[in-house]
Amino acid sequence: MKIATFNVNSIRARIGAVTDWLAGNQPDVLCLQETKAQDQDFPIAEIETAGYQVIFRGAKSYNGVAILSKVKPADVRFGLDDGLAPDETRLIAARLGRIQVVNTYVPQGRDIEHEMYRYKLQWFERLREWFDRHCTPKMLIVWVGDLNVAPEAKDIHNADQQENHVCYHKSVREAFERTKAWGFEDIFRKYHPEGGQYTFFDYRTANAVKRNMGWRVDHILATQPLAAKSLASYIDLAPRLKPQASDHTVLAAEFEV
Repeated sequence: MKIATFNVNSIRARIGAVTDWLAGNQPDVLCLQETKAQDQDFPIAEIETAGYQVIFRGAKSYNGVAILSKVKPADVRFGLDDGLAPDETRLIAARLGRIQVVNTYVPQGRDIEHEMYRYKLQWFERLREWFDRHCTPKMLIVWVGDLNVAPEAKDIHNADQQENHVCYHKSVREAFERTKAWGFEDIFRKYHPEGGQYTFFDYRTANAVKRNMGWRVDHILATQPLAAKSLASYIDLAPRLKPQASDHTVLAAEFEV
């Protein structure tokens, strides 16, 4: 089973890149973030023509998540159902076959002094509580998405300059680790302990991909029972090299289930 994640930075602008990648790679599941489209504007027809079912929740110009799958999704959930603002355009979950897929677009945070950074830290805590309510670590769960955190120095090309960045500050790495400690393993890092591979390359950095000046902020994590069934994980840079590309690229993992 091949599962992939991709922050598309606008599904309507990148629908060609998405359908091309589906055709060339045939994943069982592709999770998207930052679709930036209201539900009535989501390009359902193109995805169904590519042979995939799709569930989604979006908003105009920002956020938005979707799950594309070859099998019909069941037990679909949107948002953090804890009585606070649900943030439905940042979380979508569904059972696909034997696997529970949780796709998240974690808030970026803006600045470490901004209220959105405090919201980001809270969001990770709320997500851990969501896992407590709906799942157990013994289940086959994959948590994917643009998590807007680089967990280690080797996940950034210039970590020594980024200690106060909202995606690398000590407090956000600790918040991520607390959520991860619920019962998840980093599948990409399982197969690539060496560092220096990235999923995000800033538009503002000239020739960022060729110069390998990036960040690893997109992740695929799995509970131990599913991680034990993993076969491989890799970053595909091809979508980032296309004309008018997203600033992120595709991360994939394969499992024997």
